[in-house]
Formats: sequence, structure tokens, C-alpha cells
Amino acid sequence: MCGGIVGALTMSLHPSIRSHPGQLALFNLVYNLGRILSYVVAGFIFGFLGETLAPLLTAGGNIKFLRVFSALLIITLGLHIGGWYPRLAIIERLGQPVWRWLEPLGRKLLPVQTPLRAFLFGIIWGWLPCGLVYFALLLAFSQSSAVQAGLFMLAFGAGTLIPVFSAGLLAGKLTDLRRSHIIRGSLGGLMIVMGVVALWLALNPELHHFLY
Repeated sequence: MCGGIVGALTMSLHPSIRSHPGQLALFNLVYNLGRILSYVVAGFIFGFLGETLAPLLTAGGNIKFLRVFSALLIITLGLHIGGWYPRLAIIERLGQPVWRWLEPLGRKLLPVQTPLRAFLFGIIWGWLPCGLVYFALLLAFSQSSAVQAGLFMLAFGAGTLIPVFSAGLLAGKLTDLRRSHIIRGSLGGLMIVMGVVALWLALNPELHHFLY
């Protein structure tokens, strides 16, 4: 989703900007920095909620339940990315009320003609409903503090920087690649393997001491 959005934003830039590699890179970079900043803020909020509710959530052995739940989420996300379980998109509707409030603000920044506008638009873009971001926020929720949750989302955003930044620079050229069933299936399969490993560790907590 983000790749398509940044591609559209890139194509909407003035031709003089798109024809200058340095300017194009700058605009795409500040787009992404704004997006990642929003992820960090959201992570801090979710981390604060998790830190506040941690005593209740971990009481009575619930920590094992949370680990199993997180592992199942990873597997479900892998099925969604691979195109085998598209219904996960329903979850993205949870963020629609917030997006309906922010979307008009973002529209006022178009067309993006300055790096500052690109940064501000990136901040708004970071709140676009996205199942992958929601999944990361659930993991941020399980961190031990709000600061660690914010840092977790910073790492998540940094991990998305290169592919999304590249999609902006190569706008229109990666469409077929993004739609490739082989690539989607490979990424989805990798997520499923990670989820299965996480589930195995959650069901066998004694292995945590062995591994760590």
C-alpha cells in the first residue's frame, strides 16, 4: 500500500523536481521521515497503554496467552501478505474514523511543492489505516515501557524505509514487481515461518532459557 501511495505522490510532484535526482530523493526522504515519526508517536501511545495495563494482562499466566496470540497474528499476517487470507483488510477499517479526520488536512497540503509540505504530508500519511502497521503496534503494546515501544516502532519504520523510498524513486516501474504473486507468496511464507517458530516458543516456554 505504502509503495503505491508514495509512487502516486512522486508522480504528482512538479516535473522539474522529478527530473532532478537529488530533489526527488530529498522529497521522498522527508515523506518517509514524517511517516516514521507518526509510527514512533503511535508506538509511544500504545506502549504507554501497555505499560499501564501490564499488571492486569500478565496476571494469572496471561503472558503465555499473549505470546500465543502474537504468534497467531504473525501467521495471519503472512497469510494476508501472501494473498491467501484477504479478510485481514477488514481490520484496517478500525482506523477509518481517525483517517476521515486527517485526510482533509492532507488534501490541503497537495500539491506538495516544498520539503516542509512533504514532511507534514508524511506525518499524516503515517496514520493511514494499514494492517501491517496495526500488527506492529500490537507488538509495541507488549513492550515493557512506552519508550521501548516508541523505539520498536522506530525500528519498524526504519525497516520499511528502503523499500518505500525505492518505490518513490522508481515510481511506476515497480508496479509489476509489487503485484508479483511469487514475491507476495515468498514474503507471506517467510512471515508464516516466523509465526510458527514464535508459536512453538510460546507453547514451550522452557526453550526461552535455552535460547537466551
